[in-house]
Amino acid sequence: MPRVDRVGNGGVGRRAHAGRVAGVGRRVPAAARAVLRALREDLWSAAARPLPPIATPGGQMWQPAVVVLLVLIAAVIAPFAVNALAFSPRYGIGMGTALLLGVVQAATLVVAAFRPVMAWWVTTAAMAVTAALPALVGDASTAGGLIPWTGPAITVQAGVLFLLALRLRPRAAAGALAVGVVVGLLCALPAPGSHPAGFGQAVAILATAAVLGAALRGRQIARTELVVQEELTAGERARRTLLEERNRIARELHDVVAHHMSVISIQAQVAPHLVEAPSDELRENLAGIRDSAVEALAELRRVLGVLRSEDAAADGVRHAPQPTLDRLNELIGTVRGAGVTVVTEIRGERRPLAPGVELSAFRIVQEALSNAIRHAPGARVRVEVGYHAAVLAVRVTNTAASGPAPPARDGGHGLLGMRERADMLGGDLVNGPLPDGGYEVLATFPLEDGS
Repeated sequence: MPRVDRVGNGGVGRRAHAGRVAGVGRRVPAAARAVLRALREDLWSAAARPLPPIATPGGQMWQPAVVVLLVLIAAVIAPFAVNALAFSPRYGIGMGTALLLGVVQAATLVVAAFRPVMAWWVTTAAMAVTAALPALVGDASTAGGLIPWTGPAITVQAGVLFLLALRLRPRAAAGALAVGVVVGLLCALPAPGSHPAGFGQAVAILATAAVLGAALRGRQIARTELVVQEELTAGERARRTLLEERNRIARELHDVVAHHMSVISIQAQVAPHLVEAPSDELRENLAGIRDSAVEALAELRRVLGVLRSEDAAADGVRHAPQPTLDRLNELIGTVRGAGVTVVTEIRGERRPLAPGVELSAFRIVQEALSNAIRHAPGARVRVEVGYHAAVLAVRVTNTAASGPAPPARDGGHGLLGMRERADMLGGDLVNGPLPDGGYEVLATFPLEDGS
């Protein structure tokens, strides 16, 4: 009985071994088919990337320069290729055939700028034809050299492989290098004048060209992705800055709106006491108005809690009253105390305006003064406020700086905030340099009903 078990186990082992062999036999053809499929995709139908620019990014003059350079190189290589084929004792073929092959080999370098895969196939085929010629018409008794390549031919093929690796993915460059080496090895085997040292030198030249092209391609892709990422980052930073500025404006305007809602609530509560024998309907309506105002005020406070910054400074000053143009003299006095010459001019009759207009006008003047101090040290500043029938105009100008401005520590978003404030109230903001080297900020706000 034990003997039967051993026989049975041996049969199972033989079947398992046969199964593994069969599995390997199936995987090898599958792997070979996958390799052939990859080579066909990479070296037959692959789309090549554009050549990287050699001038400034986005420039349009790189392609003609590259083509002219390749034409000049091909023109220099062509005579050497013809000479190597027609007059070398290793080949010694007729001038007509040598001229045809030499021109074709040199021309593939130019074609590679537009069709690198096709140029690579042509130069590989030309190498195979060149290797076959000594056995047919030449005298291949001389030893040494880069058989099956000539010196000019290996230069051209390395250049084509470099351009191919520069424009296709690394897998395609590796496949082209492998196919070229295999074809070269097959062509070199029957050549009596070839030897391993020359073949190894040729393979090293081709491998160096492929690696260099792939490295430059990777660098180009990395730089392109970096530029795209920088653009996305700049756009996101601008968007975040805009949102932060709008949140800051919303926090400041909360007090203005809350003041009006409080007034509405108080007036609705007091109104019934100002009327003799108010009706129940009147009391009910006024109570509804007061309840709505109190509810709206509570909602405003909740919204402010969402928009409020977490920093201690913002939390500490959130209950301070928002400034108006009545505090303009106080602001200018502070700036003068810092050593800045400020001249003010008020045009028209000063009158109370909507709180939102007062707050935005004050903040624009404040930001414009800060910019003048920061970016134009030693300049004289002029602040003009014009009260017109339907428009409030605020203009802040400064002369040219008398000394160099310190480097900016951050990008800042003062102009963005000023523009947001003006747009929010239906106004307009214009800013820009003046002919004398100074700077101007002009904001206008429409006034409803001339108030």
